[in-house]
Amino acid sequence: MTTNARAFIFDMDGTIVDNMAYHTKSWLEFFARRGKLYEADAFFRETAGAQGREILRARLGPEVSDEEIRELALEKDALYREMYGPYRRAIEGLDGLVTGARNRGIKLAVATSAPPLNIVFTLDELDLRARFDTVVGAADVAHGKPHPDVFLKAAERLGVDPADCIVFEDAPMGVEAARRAGMRAVVITTTLPAEAFAEYDNVIRVVNDYADLSVDDLCSNSR
Repeated sequence: MTTNARAFIFDMDGTIVDNMAYHTKSWLEFFARRGKLYEADAFFRETAGAQGREILRARLGPEVSDEEIRELALEKDALYREMYGPYRRAIEGLDGLVTGARNRGIKLAVATSAPPLNIVFTLDELDLRARFDTVVGAADVAHGKPHPDVFLKAAERLGVDPADCIVFEDAPMGVEAARRAGMRAVVITTTLPAEAFAEYDNVIRVVNDYADLSVDDLCSNSR
């Protein structure tokens, strides 16, 4: 069966910008200041795609109040923005893919686990927000990835059936969230190699960056 794509939904961190190493670095520094040491690769695999408050809750336990979790999340994200700010830029080929999609009438969304300040840091300060029809972030849904909430909310706002959406992701939890939402996925290997996604039957392409993608090919992909 051939299903024509009517919407492209982009994760943000690691997918619009190649920043996941800086998120991991800032998390490790944040926890090291509190005497908690983690191995970088394992930490990334366990947390990529999750919301910051979920990561904190899992590691700090139920005795920490919700207000403390919110304050700690703000502290960690400020550290991340300080570290990544000088290196911030869109992934190669993104502008061309987005322009080509819009010219074909494909709707465009960002669906991210990032909090509002990090969305502003990336989409607004790189002047990218206006390229998308809607942006869904951590503040808009109850559960982070691998729950499908953020992708389903994006499809709902776009008025497009989930089966007609293609998600662009860099992390297994994000690809799993797309699978649970009934969406196909394109993997960008900014942070993990292709073999990390071998088990996902909803992956239709694995590429290094957007320069390797054709809008025409994606829009008529057979599944």
